Amino acid sequence: MSNKVNITLSADAETIQSARQYASAHGTTLNQLVRDFMGRLTGASTATDAAREFASVAQSHPGCSADGYRFDRDEIHVRRDED
Repeated sequence: MSNKVNITLSADAETIQSARQYASAHGTTLNQLVRDFMGRLTGASTATDAAREFASVAQSHPGCSADGYRFDRDEIHVRRDED
């Protein structure tokens, strides 16, 4: 495990508050969001990190299927005209 170093960032209060709310809604912290972003920015993120992020987003943003909907394999073969 690498050594962690504290850094200081500055941003306007509204941005910080919005970011904290976003982090909370996604079951994480502002610190973790910044660490994740820097990891992606520098290419330091791993496949495990990406999988963890995917799982987090999938759990916090459920699909929009109607209650009681069950997937029907035959439906994937039906062509529908989309507007």
